[in-house]
Amino acid sequence: MPPGTSEARHYHEKSEQYFYVLKGAACIELNGEVHSVNEQEGLYVAAGLPHQVFNESDDNLEFIVVSTPHSHGDRTCA
Repeated sequence: MPPGTSEARHYHEKSEQYFYVLKGAACIELNGEVHSVNEQEGLYVAAGLPHQVFNESDDNLEFIVVSTPHSHGDRTCA
């Protein structure tokens, strides 16, 4: 994720997710609370909770997102 970008705030009705940062630092807003997630750290997002990932740094952000069940077709703007 390039510097200064973010995804749209959303939630998943069925999918739970785990974000794991490979490189850089992520700001993840989860249900109204902002979390700083650094390299080799992760954050669990339960189904139904609104969330949004931001890259507020000057460097690229690389992360992995694991969803179960898959999140395709299970995304609602919040």
